[in-house]
Amino acid sequence: MAYVLGFFTADGNMLKNKRGAYFSEIQSTDKEILYKIRKVLRSNLKISEYQPKNPKHKKRYRLQIGSKEIFRDLLKLGITPKKSKTIELPKIPNKYFSHFVRGYFDGDGCVSTCVYQKRDRKNPSNIIISHFVSGSKKFLSEFYKKLKQKVVRGGTFYFHDGGYRLSFSIADSRVLYEFMYNNSKELFLSRKKKIFEKYFEMR
Repeated sequence: MAYVLGFFTADGNMLKNKRGAYFSEIQSTDKEILYKIRKVLRSNLKISEYQPKNPKHKKRYRLQIGSKEIFRDLLKLGITPKKSKTIELPKIPNKYFSHFVRGYFDGDGCVSTCVYQKRDRKNPSNIIISHFVSGSKKFLSEFYKKLKQKVVRGGTFYFHDGGYRLSFSIADSRVLYEFMYNNSKELFLSRKKKIFEKYFEMR
């Protein structure tokens, strides 16, 4: 469930309609992960799809849960409606923190590889960069602090393009990969995990 909370922290939404019904929903461009989350929740709720108004944006999928109890549990954890700029890091027991990180990474993280030419090197290097993003400075700074306590040694925290970003290069990307995917079973986005694996297999 820590994974689901991490994913919801990144890509979740909470709402109360005019009839007083409470809903918590998760959206993603990856249908695969919503089926995995639905399985963890032991639910058979419908996963709907819709096309954003901007045709350049990918089709999105949505899992909506109508439960006042879950809505209230999220509030107790510090997750609120319109949370993107105000959210704080939920209190996650240490033994579940890696799952929360993986969930948040699958929602609001990315990993990429590129060729980088250092000035003092003759040949270019193939590097890997992993990122986390958030609209909340407090959330991401608390998140970074806990990552440094648990797993990473470096990292860069900065503001760019309307949001806060946390980036890690090769060494920390490796330990993040090991931290996030150890004991992950099948609860992860395959396409992101494969980028890590392809890079580290090459080295």
